Amino acid sequence: MKKFKSAITGHLDIVVDQIEDEFEGVTERWTEVQIHGDTAGLRSLANLLLKIADLDQENIAALPAGAREHRHLRPNFELSNSSTSVIVGRLDAKGTGDFYDRYIPKK
Repeated sequence: MKKFKSAITGHLDIVVDQIEDEFEGVTERWTEVQIHGDTAGLRSLANLLLKIADLDQENIAALPAGAREHRHLRPNFELSNSSTSVIVGRLDAKGTGDFYDRYIPKK
């Protein structure tokens, strides 16, 4: 796997909220991921996403066939202390291009 130096600069906060809303006796619940940052934080996240997207997984000797390039973003390191740990990575596997089993494509 190609190692990236800590690519997140500025301030970046990623949180997961459980939302509940009631209207006319009907309660709806959903999960929402919120990504907020200052200019530097959002630009560095965008640049990290582009690096991962543009990476040629086939030419990374340390990445085994069937694996996917990914990056961990951790609270108090790349992210704010109020953030949730996040993994950003490729959906397609090296060698096969297959997606993992739990992936359900949009319609």
